Amino acid sequence: MLGSRRPRRRVACAAAVLGMLLTGVTAGQAATAATPAAAATPHRVLFDNTKAETAGNADWIIGTSQPDPLGQDATPSAENDWTGALSAWGVGLQKTGDYALKTLPSGNTITYGTSSAMDLKNFDTFVLPEPNVLLSAAEKTAVMKFVQNGGGLFLISDHTGADRNNDGNDAVEVINDLMTNNSVDSTDPFGFSVDTLSISTDNPKAITSTTDPVINGSFGKVGGSIIRSGTTATLKPADNSAVKGLVYRTGYSGNTGAFFATSTFGSGRVVFWGDSSPIDDGTGQSGNTLYDGWNDPAGTNAPLALNATEWLSGATGSSGGGGTCTAAQLLGNPGFESGSTTWTASSGVITNDTGEPARTGTYKAWLGGYGSAHTDTLSQTVNIPTGCAATLSLYLHIDTAETTTTTAYDTLKVQVLNSGGTVLSTLGTYSNLDAASGYALKTFNLGAYAGQSVTVKLTGTEGSTLQTSFVVDDTSVSVS
Repeated sequence: MLGSRRPRRRVACAAAVLGMLLTGVTAGQAATAATPAAAATPHRVLFDNTKAETAGNADWIIGTSQPDPLGQDATPSAENDWTGALSAWGVGLQKTGDYALKTLPSGNTITYGTSSAMDLKNFDTFVLPEPNVLLSAAEKTAVMKFVQNGGGLFLISDHTGADRNNDGNDAVEVINDLMTNNSVDSTDPFGFSVDTLSISTDNPKAITSTTDPVINGSFGKVGGSIIRSGTTATLKPADNSAVKGLVYRTGYSGNTGAFFATSTFGSGRVVFWGDSSPIDDGTGQSGNTLYDGWNDPAGTNAPLALNATEWLSGATGSSGGGGTCTAAQLLGNPGFESGSTTWTASSGVITNDTGEPARTGTYKAWLGGYGSAHTDTLSQTVNIPTGCAATLSLYLHIDTAETTTTTAYDTLKVQVLNSGGTVLSTLGTYSNLDAASGYALKTFNLGAYAGQSVTVKLTGTEGSTLQTSFVVDDTSVSVS
């Protein structure tokens, strides 16, 4: 919907609130926040077996007893106690006592929000190990909603052309289709795309880090991995600033050649791995030609898989000491339905003016839209607990009367400030060039500010002519 080029009317109840307000979450505010996947001990991990994960020579299951691998051996101590090429991964988690594992058997459907015992709402992490069948529209919605509301998603690809069941789709296509063709957010929601490559062999190395929870998890220090016919991902931090490459193909860095990457979406977390060889333990059902990448000395694949599962499950520290973080949504009045409370805003920014529709409810934050030189701001201060992962999410709609396709005359900046008002980071910048119909979810990683009180600030700046409206709704700062 195109906003008026004339100065728009603002309702009286949208007057500015003075000063930065530090707030907690009331019961009413919590009810409006996205509900994360329930945290529990043991941490619940679901491995998929509905997308031809055992077609051809693949055997990407933790055990043949499904859905419960404990049906084969209730107290496994070695990978051969369960039958499957992922049994070493499953047994490694099971032996800690901190995980409850299940398999979604072949013939089932991936769901979220139903009464099924195998529904994603009953799990903390969902593993898609080299899927070879496209997810249905309903399944893609289920997976995206699961992550958006706090779940962990582990995506494992293989090289392009690895169509094990000969249905015309390989894991590269399945994963890219999930991210670009779903009803929740198809605007590069995780900040990466899977490359259509077939890399025969490489020993990619991990980045240097003493703080990253996957590189330095409780299952061991990660030095690198292996590619034995696999692919990589291209990172797009402009679309999702939380995306991070952890292991890179030899000779690559930055946004290209990422073999292992992490990201966030909504309140949830995402992991990508570009080859199934590292998770293959060389054991499985008879008749399959398997490869023991799990124990390949050229990589530290076992710690990488186990640490990543730990991080996705919100379980960092559960196997090796340290605390866990209580999941919460920190912003007060996140959907603006209480009017100009909690937020600090320019006059008229928080409004129920019908010139631009809210995404939900009737109120939203409307920055810009005047068609003259003007600056609007919107901000709120939050305390991010020590030891927590944190994600800022907001839905943004941009419309404009500008006709240029090359010049950003009007901009919206999303920034983080310290208690003294100094800008710590510009998380994202949007302009009239980004105008599109509807709202798009934007997510930003605030994990670097754990243990600090910071201010999230949006600044909309318009030039002298032709309006651009930056409309924001349904915000959150989620920690886990």
